[in-house]
Amino acid sequence: METVLSIRDLNVSYRTSRGVARALRGINIDLPAGRVVGLVGESGSGKSTLALTLMGLLPKNASARAGSVLFDGKPLGDIAGPEMEAKRGTALAMVFQDPMSALNPLFRVGTQMVEAQRRRYPNETRKALLRRAAEMLTRVGIPSPEARLRSYPHELSGGMRQRVMIAMALLVKPRILIADEPTTALDATVEAQIAKLLQEVRADIDGSVLFVSHSLGLVAELCDHIVVMYAGTIVESGPAGDVFANPRHPYTRALLACEIDPWAETESDTLRTIPGIVPDLVSPPAGCIFRDRCAFAVEKCAENPPEAPVGPAHLSRCWFS
Repeated sequence: METVLSIRDLNVSYRTSRGVARALRGINIDLPAGRVVGLVGESGSGKSTLALTLMGLLPKNASARAGSVLFDGKPLGDIAGPEMEAKRGTALAMVFQDPMSALNPLFRVGTQMVEAQRRRYPNETRKALLRRAAEMLTRVGIPSPEARLRSYPHELSGGMRQRVMIAMALLVKPRILIADEPTTALDATVEAQIAKLLQEVRADIDGSVLFVSHSLGLVAELCDHIVVMYAGTIVESGPAGDVFANPRHPYTRALLACEIDPWAETESDTLRTIPGIVPDLVSPPAGCIFRDRCAFAVEKCAENPPEAPVGPAHLSRCWFS
């Protein structure tokens, strides 16, 4: 299968007052063409850091480096270099978690949708770009698109603002669309609408979608491949059906156990948690990163486990996978 983006040994760190926090360590990830890759894990696991690294939006106190970066099979060199930078806004586009903070409240929706296209279509007239924007708003289910283009973000509902963000991302015809928890700020009804919309727009992406979410149910519905992150490392990855039906890492099993079952008969069956907290990334523990919270940890877990194959395209980082 064709791979749009392949990254090996990605490391991202933040300079803090307490020392260097290693937010991502040794990340290997492939984004196959025509597939939706789901990125899951607790808050602090590194999901958004990975998404922001790809878009070149890390803060000034962050540094990123990778062993190799291949885009459509061609080496790009440094993950933060000019070759990767040239892909952003053309081959790479992102839908942010909170559309109200991502859209500028001082400018009309039409102005922002025109500016989003400038890098992809530098020679097009404003009139032509507005026409393309109106057509895309119609495709994502926004009625009266010409009127919405004249609106300010605060005049739209949360669901409409998120649809505008999706439309802006699709306008540049990206090879990779990154959706960073695009339904977090929405109620359940609108979340279902956005999930349906994302399923429909898959055909508009001539490449891959990286879908970041806390919701395992939503990931199971949308994604073909699952990547499970914990404390800056990938602990398990594989086809969605294999990972959900036969999770091979204790952390993946714990995440699935925490999902609320709406059919549970007692309260104790619905509210499960993972004991402990995510480790301090300034001074992470030696060995398996999950061992302090793992119910199956033994003396062997004081050594760092390798990433091992447990099935076709299914990998797990555990001594007992």
